[in-house]
Amino acid sequence: MSLSDLLHNYARYNHWANALIINWLREKPADLMTREVPSSFHSLQGTLLHIWDAENVWLERLTGTSPNGFPSQNFAGTAEDVFAGLLKASADLRDFLLGQPDDFFQKTLEYRFFNGQPGTSLVAQMVQHCIQHSTFHRGQIVTIARNLGLTDPPKTDYIHFSRLKNS
Repeated sequence: MSLSDLLHNYARYNHWANALIINWLREKPADLMTREVPSSFHSLQGTLLHIWDAENVWLERLTGTSPNGFPSQNFAGTAEDVFAGLLKASADLRDFLLGQPDDFFQKTLEYRFFNGQPGTSLVAQMVQHCIQHSTFHRGQIVTIARNLGLTDPPKTDYIHFSRLKNS
């Protein structure tokens, strides 16, 4: 498997896992989305917004722009708006990456951090970081959900995705 094949697959996985978590949460009582529990982001909604923010930021950097802010900065929508926003960001990231040729993943890109400082990263590392970041926070969603009494989270591991894809 080539590097681009692997990263294309990671992009598919990320969207699949985000959709799986969101579809699971859609079946749960809506008031649980904003109920606060101890965590990095104090609610399911806050954690989903953070994943959405990060996927948007990394997509903008990958496409050659340096973002100025996060979608969540002025967010005042519903849980369904969060679900739709994250799924769109995830699909946009996936679709952009699937459209890139092999040599794109070997490039180094320049961008600016929010504080204006310049940054550079290898595209492959940017993609891997973004996917791992989302995976980490999906794990936090499961922990938050368990603290709210939900005991039936879906399996969102990469190997589970790979096995389903290959069956």
